Amino acid sequence: MSTSAVETRARSDSRSTRGPLPILAACVLWGTTGTAGSLAPASAPAAAVGAAGLVVGGCLLFVAARGTRAVLRTADWRLLLLGAVTVAGYVLAFYPAVARTGVAVGTTVALAAAPIVLGLRARPLLTSAAVVGCTALVLGGGDTRVDPVGVALALVAGLSYAVYSVVCAHLIGLGHPSRAVVGVVFGGASAMTLPVVLLVGVGWVASPSGLAVTAHLAVFTTFAAYLLFARGLRYTGAAAATTLTLAEPAVAAVLGVVVLHERLSLVSWCGMAVLAVALVALARR
Repeated sequence: MSTSAVETRARSDSRSTRGPLPILAACVLWGTTGTAGSLAPASAPAAAVGAAGLVVGGCLLFVAARGTRAVLRTADWRLLLLGAVTVAGYVLAFYPAVARTGVAVGTTVALAAAPIVLGLRARPLLTSAAVVGCTALVLGGGDTRVDPVGVALALVAGLSYAVYSVVCAHLIGLGHPSRAVVGVVFGGASAMTLPVVLLVGVGWVASPSGLAVTAHLAVFTTFAAYLLFARGLRYTGAAAATTLTLAEPAVAAVLGVVVLHERLSLVSWCGMAVLAVALVALARR
């Protein structure tokens, strides 16, 4: 193999490592959301739990990022506003959706909506396989309940996720620093969701479990996870990125088995295997 071919192969491998792997690492952190949320005080409204994590985590992302002033000064403010609105919309829709219709249906609808919208045209076989595997994983047990309002909220969450993924990927692709873009978008979303937290009350946050859950959602599933996701978006398109995030319900299912002692059916395990194969193939491509 020639020197130029070796260098080309090395650049390709490095790009693949920097793209899919950070996104999959973010999925591992996102997969802890359901387990962590189940430990919140019973008095905490579902939307408030997610909003509290976003308020704190969004502030951390904004404060820790360098170049936010440059992004605010040079980037299209309409895209930044759209990104902030859809991030806030995702959180305020997803948590109530899961509370109303259950983790299985809510997660399936929300996470499958984005890759169907963005990835089906670009990679129809891999995306379809990933969606089918995800559906079999979370619905294989048969213990599901379908609430029309919950399903509608999950669809809103999925579409919101698709939109802010495209917005962030576009701004990063224009040359803006990934951490600064995420910091500005999530900082704006944090400001938008703060009134929700104040409106429903913050007394539950002061309890030990409320404080622990809020800290986990803020530091791990928002701050760290979205820094990883932003890094991955610099080297991965939005369509592939949203398909890769279907790994999240697989992580959540494994945590449910290991931590919460839940049981998965044979269909669910087969769905996890199909999903894993599709995600590996997509990451290699």
